[in-house]
Amino acid sequence: MTSAADAVRARRKLTNRLIAAHDAGRLRPFLHPEITLITGDGTVIAGASAVLEAFAAQFADPAFVTYERTTASVDLDQDGARAAEAGRWIATWRDAPTLTGTYLAAWRKVTGQWVIESELYVTLS
Repeated sequence: MTSAADAVRARRKLTNRLIAAHDAGRLRPFLHPEITLITGDGTVIAGASAVLEAFAAQFADPAFVTYERTTASVDLDQDGARAAEAGRWIATWRDAPTLTGTYLAAWRKVTGQWVIESELYVTLS
């Protein structure tokens, strides 16, 4: 049986692949309907539809390459229904500086699947 921490790590890897493929529509099952995302510049994006629209806009930019998140840790609550994932992120564009930083994501288990409830990205370079 897969541990909860391994399940969250696997779901993160899948989201990285979908972002690299510029496939915004397939990200919806990974997002809580009321997700809150704070981008690296401090912009707040609320709701799964708004987050998906932001990804689609990014994917439409021909210079955009990908965002990749690398998990450093996953901590679980005692009930096994929530998880805190922390790690590093990198954003790349063609002919533009690479951005990097740290992130924290809150995951919630909903009807047997881990979904992202909130994410905070901090740009450090």
